[in-house]
Amino acid sequence: SGLLAPGTFAVLVGLLLGAAIGNKAVFFIERPDVWRAMLSGAPVWPGQSIVGGLLGGLIGVELAKWLTGQTRSTGDALVGPICAGLALGRVGCFLAGLHDDTYGLPTTLPWGVDMGDGVPRHPSALYEIAFIGLLHAVLRHARGTLAQVPGLAFKLFLSAYLLWRLLGDSLKPVRVPYALGLSGIQWVCLLALLVYAPFVIRSAQRLRDLERKDTCAS
Repeated sequence: SGLLAPGTFAVLVGLLLGAAIGNKAVFFIERPDVWRAMLSGAPVWPGQSIVGGLLGGLIGVELAKWLTGQTRSTGDALVGPICAGLALGRVGCFLAGLHDDTYGLPTTLPWGVDMGDGVPRHPSALYEIAFIGLLHAVLRHARGTLAQVPGLAFKLFLSAYLLWRLLGDSLKPVRVPYALGLSGIQWVCLLALLVYAPFVIRSAQRLRDLERKDTCAS
């Protein structure tokens, strides 16, 4: 019934357009040098940003829901597919080696991987696959509890992923440093976490209140 609910098409359009726009917008924040090269006519092609796709998709969905008067949560059912897509995408990043900007910094740790230049590097893509697998397992284990507050599972997923990228990207080269030496994506993650935190806290508080009522009732 959810797929056939009124306004579903608008939400889908909002998701796709938002993700497409956010994907490129955050990439250009991360790599303004590519944007400048494109403006000068250089034969370069913009890359993609998973963070931008997620945030753009979220904004697009919320705008579509607002325009069509919808209030129901739509994100929880997407957590599993998004996790699978992220993990699969990172497999491609790892196999791309130095041709992909997601490879890690040099390391002397025993699990460092030579990406093709003879330098052992952090396998950052594999780290992310492991993190996503763990995050999905935790959310799946708690799905019965989280389901009491629609939307909470997605909020926790997105917050955890943004925090991971904020911290985990410190193991990747920073192409264009911003304030504090952070990359553009790290700053986007930090700002998004600050903006999103009140919504996550409010939903978590609702779950706490429900559990408190159940405890008192029993």
